Amino acid sequence: MLPSGGWGMDVMVTPHLIKLNGTSVKLKCTFNSCYDVNNKHFSLNWTYQECENCTEDTFVQFRHRLIFSRTEPFWGRVEWSGNLKKNDVSITIHNIQTNDDGFYKCYVLNPPDRHKGLGIIQLSVVTEVDPEHHSIVAVIIGATVGGLLAVLILSLVVVKCVRRKKKQDNQSEEQKTEEEGKTDGEGNEEGEEKRH
Repeated sequence: MLPSGGWGMDVMVTPHLIKLNGTSVKLKCTFNSCYDVNNKHFSLNWTYQECENCTEDTFVQFRHRLIFSRTEPFWGRVEWSGNLKKNDVSITIHNIQTNDDGFYKCYVLNPPDRHKGLGIIQLSVVTEVDPEHHSIVAVIIGATVGGLLAVLILSLVVVKCVRRKKKQDNQSEEQKTEEEGKTDGEGNEEGEEKRH
């Protein structure tokens, strides 16, 4: 992401959402900018793309005011959930269907920032009668979380082992130094006795 302050904005979204058919989904999109939003210059596009290589269709815009596209499939189902004063340009889509699967892109430009910010959300819509899909999703989530935990535990163990080894090495060095000191001291005493 491009840094803020005249070069661009950071846009924050949840990259992947899984929602149940027939429910509502909030597509949360917020942005960081060094400048306050000015309605005269601020611009926003929400686009939908069925697949990565498919055409992008704009269904929400902000040009001086909010404009909702009157074309299907989103007409009458999209609601503004954002707050421009809080740099929030979120929307909610009601009664989502399986054909709403795809990529939702949130483009934001807040002059004098020079570059558009972009957030991409992949929405997967699942049905109640598709337990296989739920179990696959659960397995993927479980495997991901399990893998992350395993890596975290392994990292902690490695760090602990490295620290313990350093501590043992330091203790060994100290003992060695003490023993050498004792030996030198005893040797000197013997030498002194011989001189007497």
